[in-house]
Order: sequence, then structure tokens, then C-alpha cells
Amino acid sequence: MRLQGWEWIIILAIILLLWGAPKLPGLAKSMAQSMRIFKKEISTEAQPKVKEPVEGEKQQD
Repeated sequence: MRLQGWEWIIILAIILLLWGAPKLPGLAKSMAQSMRIFKKEISTEAQPKVKEPVEGEKQQD
């Protein structure tokens, strides 16, 4: 016997009401912060890295 979609929703709602309701705001805040960090890391990796000249090394024009 497999659970259907609406049965999963009912089970998750019961779990949320019994266990997780007080923790929900903190969970949402931490997920948003994680997404911001993830987007920042993705955008910095997408930019090409420029090689900085090292002292004593010839620069190419």
C-alpha cells in the first residue's frame, strides 16, 4: 500500500502541529540565509578570475 499525495500532506501537517510549529520561523530564517550564501558563492565563481602580477614577473601586453 502506497501513500497518496493528500495522505502525505495530512501526515506532514500533523507532524508540523505536534513537533515543529515553534521552530518554523527559525527554520525559514536559516534556509533564507543559506540560499543567500549559496547565490553569493555561485555568482563569485561565475566571474572570471584575473591573475594579479607577481613581483619580479614580466607583464604581457
